[in-house]
Amino acid sequence: MTSPITSSVPNDGPAHAALKKISLAPFVAVLYAYCSGGPFGFEAIISSAGPGMALIFLLTVPFLFSVPVSLATAEMSTAMPVEGGFYRWTRTAFGDFWGFQCGWWNWTGTFLMSAAYGAAMADYVDSIIPLSKTQHWMVAFGFLLLVSVVNVLGIRLVGSLTLALLLLALVPTALFTLLGFWHLHYNPFHPIFPPGRPWQQSFGDGLALALWVYSGYEQLSTVAEEVEHPKRNFPLGLAIVVPLAMASFVLPYAAGVASVNNWQKWKVNYFVTAARDLAGPWLAFAMFGAAAVCTFVLLDSTILSASRVPFSMAEDGLLHRSLSRLHPRYGTPARAILLAFPLLVVLAQFGVVRLIAIYAWFRAASSVLTLFSVWRLRKTAADRHRDFLVPGGQLGIALVALTPTLLFTWALCNSDPAARWWGLLGLAVGPAAYAIAHRTRPRSYPRHESSE
Repeated sequence: MTSPITSSVPNDGPAHAALKKISLAPFVAVLYAYCSGGPFGFEAIISSAGPGMALIFLLTVPFLFSVPVSLATAEMSTAMPVEGGFYRWTRTAFGDFWGFQCGWWNWTGTFLMSAAYGAAMADYVDSIIPLSKTQHWMVAFGFLLLVSVVNVLGIRLVGSLTLALLLLALVPTALFTLLGFWHLHYNPFHPIFPPGRPWQQSFGDGLALALWVYSGYEQLSTVAEEVEHPKRNFPLGLAIVVPLAMASFVLPYAAGVASVNNWQKWKVNYFVTAARDLAGPWLAFAMFGAAAVCTFVLLDSTILSASRVPFSMAEDGLLHRSLSRLHPRYGTPARAILLAFPLLVVLAQFGVVRLIAIYAWFRAASSVLTLFSVWRLRKTAADRHRDFLVPGGQLGIALVALTPTLLFTWALCNSDPAARWWGLLGLAVGPAAYAIAHRTRPRSYPRHESSE
């Protein structure tokens, strides 16, 4: 009898033969870029949660969130290393409807996140050269266009460029951290919460930001067939990136608060200001360069991952078949990349915090479906060989699925009310989109139901 894991995944056709592959080092760079990308872009966690609570979150959330998601991803990447990753895991576990929701929510949600990175880049430029509203949008436009073009040119360019840029960005970030600890004058954990602000609000804001910056460890599964030896390199890459991300967040933030303090003033682009206060303009410009580089690789890896979702959905007949065609020269889903670009440009006019707050709903929904699909496939595809298993048997896989889900639920229930309504509205589009896709689906594509 055919295993349910392999019965519905078209991963051996001519389109997949055109996919290029990257080795472990550039894959780790891309994975780190997506899951961390350096300490920039969420400096507001210090002022919103309080320096003490922010650092506590940065130290503890990985063990409650990143590690469980990484363990689940490592298991499934050895059992089902296919293009589309988590989308196809969910479709195999729960059928077409929920598979479509997982893919659709993730793909459309990344429009918000990618636009936020475009706006964040403009924010960093504004910290050096004051920009008008129109100029701010034009910077975001040019940045989004550049990264989209790089992604069309292929995963090998993305991987090599990401590796080189991250090594470059490490230098000023390490200098800032060392100088910060050298000039340590304040307790970085004081105060725990901002005085005069309800602790529930500070706790909720800080947890939401920490969940965002420590999320994404399942996302690069969408390029599984573009990584050499994925059954080995995915678990190994995840084991490298989780502690690396923790260090790259905790150390610069602790150094900045301990030396410069001014925790009430920390906002999206504050590392540049902190570097200026700590060592002068030279370090401010160096940190601006590092922030620009890290924002570039964040967006670069996001578009890389997201563009493989509509490609895989189109292969399965759940989106228009034109999206399943690869560029004849570069082997990339260029149409999916270029289709997203106009939407990113429109969304980039909104602020980073607003875009991320709404995006959190899309990420939570698709991630929860992914985690529960891993749990279900442990039962329905128990005969499928896995080179890596989440330890602890059924209790272990249950904790891996439930712990991040409870954190997501708590954070979203305490999120900004406006973002909550927009997030729920965005999720509601998914079933309507599926109804259209289901009705227009060509007869040549077989329907897939979950296996019992």
